[in-house]
Amino acid sequence: MKKTFKIAHPKIKPARRFEAIKHEVKKYLKRERNKPCPEGVDYWDFDCQFGATELSAQSVRKSELNSHIDQAEKDGLESFYVEILAKPEQKT
Repeated sequence: MKKTFKIAHPKIKPARRFEAIKHEVKKYLKRERNKPCPEGVDYWDFDCQFGATELSAQSVRKSELNSHIDQAEKDGLESFYVEILAKPEQKT
């Protein structure tokens, strides 16, 4: 998922937009985790980036995505960029 989320909407309040975005991210992660793993792979790991724009996106942990979205809401950002890429991993 590589997506720039826009907050402004004529009928939806910004607080509800942020909740919908969090839900969409959570739903995407669940969908990717449930895909069958390739041969010799134990689980799916995720590379995540978050930023105000695609160019300013910084690498973040998957567990920190919600806190970054909350911070974007506090900062009053009009839009932000989220990138989540699944990669196969093996347990060590």
